[in-house]
Amino acid sequence: MRRMVMCGLLSVMLLACQREAPPAVPSADPAPAVDVAPVPEGPGHLEDVVEMDARFIVGISYPPEANKYPGLAAELHRYAQGARDELMDAVRGAELPAGTMYDLSLSFTTIADTPDLLAIAADGSSYTGGAHDAPLIERFVWLVAEDRLLTADTLLAQPDSWQAIAAYVREQLHAALSQRVDADELEPDERSRLMRSAGKMIDEGSGPEVSNYQQFEPVVGAGGKLVALRFVFPPYQVGPYSDGVQTVEVPASVLLPHVAERYRALFVQG
Repeated sequence: MRRMVMCGLLSVMLLACQREAPPAVPSADPAPAVDVAPVPEGPGHLEDVVEMDARFIVGISYPPEANKYPGLAAELHRYAQGARDELMDAVRGAELPAGTMYDLSLSFTTIADTPDLLAIAADGSSYTGGAHDAPLIERFVWLVAEDRLLTADTLLAQPDSWQAIAAYVREQLHAALSQRVDADELEPDERSRLMRSAGKMIDEGSGPEVSNYQQFEPVVGAGGKLVALRFVFPPYQVGPYSDGVQTVEVPASVLLPHVAERYRALFVQG
């Protein structure tokens, strides 16, 4: 509830600001340089963050579950600190146009909590100028027994196994694209053009390189076993910014023949 209140308060503040800085106080002296102390490394205990300045606003919220595992807490803190550092660099290094406020909004939420793993989603955005915010999307799957993150680099038994996963993902993305285009009831020429351009983005962003599949979420079934992995694709990877975040669930039946032996017990068998 506390995190929901904080996020709601931050949303209200951001809406009220609309990236407009508060009215300047008349002064003969130039505005002081932004000097914000960095958040110390080694979080110990993660706590929500709200920072405000005439030129920026920062809001970061954490789930209490993350503090159960110091290694996971350190990973979340490192990601949040990196996003904050980038914002501060932009604030320090730019002459902000009149009426502009930079902002960072980042929320970590628990998406799966079982005896085997704790999965956290990081979602948010950072605005440092330009037409729109830069999305912030990251997924953390913490293996309790191994006390470390499960990553795409170690998930499959062989690097070439991504061929099979990519083929399934690409098929689902193309099917979803076709449904969206059909719903728009476009003229035939426009439909053909859109299918070609968007289809090219899908093919390029869902190729069988492990770098395309770094972000995934466990889909938990009965007994805490995984029935699927939901792969998450940020804007621009498999579609234009306007399409937003896209996801594809790959069922355990497709994954299991390729999953590394050490992780197969996490999934529903058969």
